[in-house]
Parts: sequence; structure tokens; C-alpha cells
Amino acid sequence: MDVEVFGGGLEIDETLIAEPAEEIRRQVAEYERGERRAFDLAVEAPDSFTGEVMRTMAEIPYGQTRTYGDLAADLDTAPIAVGGGCGRNRVPLIVPCHRVVAGDGGLRGYSAPGGLPLKRRLLEHEGAMVVAGD
Repeated sequence: MDVEVFGGGLEIDETLIAEPAEEIRRQVAEYERGERRAFDLAVEAPDSFTGEVMRTMAEIPYGQTRTYGDLAADLDTAPIAVGGGCGRNRVPLIVPCHRVVAGDGGLRGYSAPGGLPLKRRLLEHEGAMVVAGD
């Protein structure tokens, strides 16, 4: 399903979420209005490395970021592998891959439509520190 947030589109695979599409859209709209900081949606992460990355990203609190290296250390893998797992996240925003940044705090990738400008907007909305120039 497509959802729009801050003028950018996100493709969310609703088959990985137990709640109906209307509930997903409602919660995304609440997030955009600043009324919601955490999603109350049951996500079924795949039973794979991507699922491990997704479960680790899901633990990143609103308004905070973690580096690819931080997640790699948690998962005993390489940062580039974490980046690949982030890119395969089929429920962006719900599982907050936008909160994963480069070691220098810069924005290096965001596979959702809207790319880096949308990632920057989501982080700014949450009050997270964003490195200028990325």
C-alpha cells in the first residue's frame, strides 16, 4: 500500500502488519501531525537476516539515531550488511530505517520513494540531529 507523509510516498507492505490498512493509515497520519511517537502495529519481520535488522531498528527510539556500525556491532556483522538489510525493510517508517545514519551522522541512503530528502524530513520532524549538507 502507498502512504504519503510529508509530501513523500512510502510503499508499505501491509501483508507484514496484522492490522488493517485503515489503521496503518490512521497511525501514519497521527505520526505526521505529531500526535504519535510510536506505532502500535504488529509487524511480522521475516525469519532472516533482514528480519534481525528490522527487529534491531524497531528498538531505536523516536528522535534518536543509530549508525550502521552500531547496528552491525549489535548483530555481529558488517555495516554494509546492515545497510542491505535496511534497504530490504518492506515497512519503512513503521520499522524506522530512517533512524539509521552513517558513522559521521550523515545520511547515506533511504530506499523508500522520496529518498534522502524524505529521510531528512522524518528525522527533523522527530527532532533528531541531522548533519548539514547531506
